[in-house]
Amino acid sequence: MSVAARRLGLGLAAAGLALAGLLAGSLLAPDGGGATRGAVGAARRPALAADRVLPPGTSLAANVRGGAALAVYRRPGEARPARRLAIGPGSRVLLVRARRGAWLRVLLPVRPNGASGWIRTRRVELRTNPYRVGVALHAHRLVVWRAGRVVLRTPIGVGRAVTPTPRGLAFVTVLLRQPDPHGLYGPWAFGLSLYSPVLSSFGGGPGQVGIHGTNDPAGIGRDVSHGCIRLPNAAIERLARTLPLGTPVRIAS
Repeated sequence: MSVAARRLGLGLAAAGLALAGLLAGSLLAPDGGGATRGAVGAARRPALAADRVLPPGTSLAANVRGGAALAVYRRPGEARPARRLAIGPGSRVLLVRARRGAWLRVLLPVRPNGASGWIRTRRVELRTNPYRVGVALHAHRLVVWRAGRVVLRTPIGVGRAVTPTPRGLAFVTVLLRQPDPHGLYGPWAFGLSLYSPVLSSFGGGPGQVGIHGTNDPAGIGRDVSHGCIRLPNAAIERLARTLPLGTPVRIAS
């Protein structure tokens, strides 16, 4: 497959162009290397048995194994799936919300926001994640916890009134290095499992919301974007080295 064919564009709901990603395979493959190794490697913690109790302050990520599609069911034990989730760079790691025997309820990176479904544990490998992110829109503040301890607080820019940042629980789906670290999105961008509530498409993509850097520091602390969360570039650089895919992100007023 050619380099051009393997490039990933998210079409995030942010000002300007759709994001131009690195090679999707190098971001999410088990042995992904280069500049993305820190964030992807952090997600590759020892596998966790489905019946283990989670340590306090941690979440559970499901790394999908193989296959072009994942069967998703409305409830455990159903014979036929309600949908089949196409497996690609943005759906390789899912956030687990509940466990019931050989079944997992996972948050899905699809519309409508907050959609979930049940999958079989045999299709995934479970890994613990000590990180979580909280976003306060009115305060223009993002906080990162590791095992319950705050490790980062930073001011942010958020969506304007006409293109608001959606609220609710999401998770990190993908990490993309930007071709110009001094450009519109800064050096890095995380894709989230949330979509714009007012834009059905944007920049050639589905209106997916992300967390990224910026070339306009004056916009930090203000309502300036098409729905994405803008961070100072120093903060997004730090998160790119530490946040695993599947990290939960709670966005509140």
